[in-house]
Amino acid sequence: MNVRKAGTILGAAALTVLAVPADAGAAAVSCGGGVSTGRVAVNGCVSAQRGSLGRFPTRDITAYIKARNTGTKALNVSYEAFFRVVDGGHWEKVGSGRSYVRAGEEIGPVEVGSTTRVCGPVKVEIRVHAKADGGVWSGWSPAATKQCQT
Repeated sequence: MNVRKAGTILGAAALTVLAVPADAGAAAVSCGGGVSTGRVAVNGCVSAQRGSLGRFPTRDITAYIKARNTGTKALNVSYEAFFRVVDGGHWEKVGSGRSYVRAGEEIGPVEVGSTTRVCGPVKVEIRVHAKADGGVWSGWSPAATKQCQT
């Protein structure tokens, strides 16, 4: 493929991306490192959406999972997400779920659960793990955010 044709294709792709309307209120999803178990590769992801509880600022902290089936057969993937405040917090389960993932397919980010917290100058962390039917749980994939960053 010549350089001119490649530039035309890339330019068209960029315009297509720019033409897709964005939700101005949507929170950015940030993903952490990956782990795997058997044929399932997993990433934990987090977002923090601004809100308020009366006059108190809050953050809706949402845990997500990205999962990829690296095998040649479809499988069911179960997953769980946990949340904690990094300094002195204990892990709390915020959700779980199950998805069917075709061979070679990647899903996500899929929302697993969320929690609403009054703002504080703390860092929060989520972690997720997953397993295929009949398999063992993967290690933990963490993701973190400053709870009330601007």
